[in-house]
Amino acid sequence: MGRVQDKVVFITGAARGQGRAHAVRLAEEGAHIIAVDICEQIDSVGYPLASRDDLDETVRLVEKLDRRIVAVTADVRDRTALQAAVAEGVASLGRLDAVVAQAGIAPIGRPEAQALLDATTVNFSGVVNAVEAALPHLPDGASIIATGSTAALMPPSDNGRPDSGKLGYSFAKRSVASFVNDLAVALAPRRIRVNAVHPTNTNTPMLNSDPMYREFRPDLENPTREDALPAFHVMTAMGLPYVEPDDIANTVLFLVSDESRYITGAQLRVDAGAIVKRRPQQPQF
Repeated sequence: MGRVQDKVVFITGAARGQGRAHAVRLAEEGAHIIAVDICEQIDSVGYPLASRDDLDETVRLVEKLDRRIVAVTADVRDRTALQAAVAEGVASLGRLDAVVAQAGIAPIGRPEAQALLDATTVNFSGVVNAVEAALPHLPDGASIIATGSTAALMPPSDNGRPDSGKLGYSFAKRSVASFVNDLAVALAPRRIRVNAVHPTNTNTPMLNSDPMYREFRPDLENPTREDALPAFHVMTAMGLPYVEPDDIANTVLFLVSDESRYITGAQLRVDAGAIVKRRPQQPQF
């Protein structure tokens, strides 16, 4: 028996990166998965987003573990599409026990207002839409998990150039933190727990991309990963350039499992000391 044996978990952004890591780790511990990803490009994002082939690979990895998975191509900005995806998954798998609102983009380095709007509607509205689509199916005692970011909990950096995408990313992730706090209160009578996980740099395609290299090495016109790698270390207190998706997935597993049944409204930072490095004062919560 696994730690989440036969639970059904709805995961957005499941085609690769952190979302795929969550799906596989939960499946290793006995869960069945409803997986959603957009599988197409958003114009303001300067790196390739996941493809249908990526989502199919997530399906293969979950099924290899002898777990069931329903995979649907859907945009988290489309509430109706998410509702249909959840309904299809529940009809096939019989129930829903948890939500992991993971889907996110980083349209950084873009001055146009659309980049701010895209970051907000995917990274924040997408979380709200995922929760709203799932809530009618969730039993008492269920778990809702949203992905924030330690970067959004820090004072914003300024590389001296307009960056609407970064503004939108920071706003959206801060809003996720607030949303989790308030939703936890609203759902407490049903013992549905609501928590946020805030990763530091994570070794995914979002981090390993040209826009991120330029963010960490603004002194270079066309920095490579090798140029940016030494600068990645500034994000943590432990001297790490990044954590792995599995490090985040282990935290998600704990929050989906009954081991966390009385943990709600928490802001769990998987950040190798990124926040405490910059906030040595007594914590506020």
